[in-house]
Amino acid sequence: MPDSQPPQPPPSSPSPGPGEGSALLLCGARLTDGRTVDVRLGGGRIEAVGTAGSLHAHAARVDLAGYLLLPAPAEAHAHSDTALSADGDGPVSYDGQDVQRRTTEAALLQLGHGATALRSHVHVGDVQGLGALTAVLRARRALRGLVELTAVAMPRVLTGLAGAEGLAILRDAMKMGASVVGGCPDLDPDPTGYVEAVLEVASEHGCPVDLHTDGDDPARLTRFAAMAGGLRPGVTLGPCGALGRLPFETVTRAADQLAAAGVTVVCLPQGGCSGVDRRGTAPVRLLQAAGVRVAAGSGAMRDLSNPVGRGDPLEAAYLLASRYGLRPEHAYTAVSSSARALLGLPEVRVEAGFPAELLAVRGDRLSGALALAYSRIVVHRGRVVARTSAVREYCGSAAAVALDLPRQGRAGDHLEGPS
Repeated sequence: MPDSQPPQPPPSSPSPGPGEGSALLLCGARLTDGRTVDVRLGGGRIEAVGTAGSLHAHAARVDLAGYLLLPAPAEAHAHSDTALSADGDGPVSYDGQDVQRRTTEAALLQLGHGATALRSHVHVGDVQGLGALTAVLRARRALRGLVELTAVAMPRVLTGLAGAEGLAILRDAMKMGASVVGGCPDLDPDPTGYVEAVLEVASEHGCPVDLHTDGDDPARLTRFAAMAGGLRPGVTLGPCGALGRLPFETVTRAADQLAAAGVTVVCLPQGGCSGVDRRGTAPVRLLQAAGVRVAAGSGAMRDLSNPVGRGDPLEAAYLLASRYGLRPEHAYTAVSSSARALLGLPEVRVEAGFPAELLAVRGDRLSGALALAYSRIVVHRGRVVARTSAVREYCGSAAAVALDLPRQGRAGDHLEGPS
């Protein structure tokens, strides 16, 4: 058995980014291993982790007593250009100001849930041309320092006479600032040709690929995997919900092909992003058993595909644990370290030297945090960027007081019941 080497933190940043200069001390946080610690942040990184009360600094302090401290999740699959559009009258507006407003609001909602980075699939070509992408990139610049947003250019058709314009627009989108090549080969008359075109553009720009596919044709899926094998910096397929409806032997063969090609699968346990006809979640446990890296995303956020989509990574983890049988730590990994790796972000651990991308959730165990993830404090680049506070009170709760039951509230808060 090879010697086990201690994990090495990523190299330090040469200089702090926006909002990274101030030191911050997180006091009395609980870790998943049961320890209660103080964590000192500085320069956008974790400077030190020590037992509670052991760290002192001339810095702002945040009391995290009663909170579980975790690596921050990342949103692996969002649709910012259509987010928050379900309640509108008529077709979705692609007016630049409307798209920028929806993108910004959706990103801030997801930041409040804990996601300090997100990958957004943006339609290019057709009626929206490059307007939606332009608006999303404007929102990305405005959000810098709060949340990291990367855009996936998502053309409709790339083959035949109709595809020539789509291919030209895709190349323009990459020059504009999209950092991932995406799309949906299932909607092209020539799905294999579509993937070939996507891989060609990705190779030209040295960027990742992230494709939508339902996975209902396992032969096509394995063909995509074979074509993508070896491409760096990586290929992602999702949501692959139809894999969960195929025979076990068929899915096992497809999973082996995906693992051999090094393809990542993003599942969407909160609902798909292609309407009700394509609901379902990829068979996560089977894929993981085959060696496929699986991340979980939120998908549609209150658009026509999912009018009640929350965009909450912790809900995705909760569903993976409650509905699909993953252990809570494995479910959380799907929305945190696996999602961050998919986005090309450095690993985060609550250890000195790692990036200060953190989420504090009320609770003392991960299972409880996923079940009742109401109060949250989000840290990005070493500073608090979002807080959500939930206070639960009961009228005439003498029984709870007598039994010393836990309650979410601030010291001294109370709610009077009828006398």
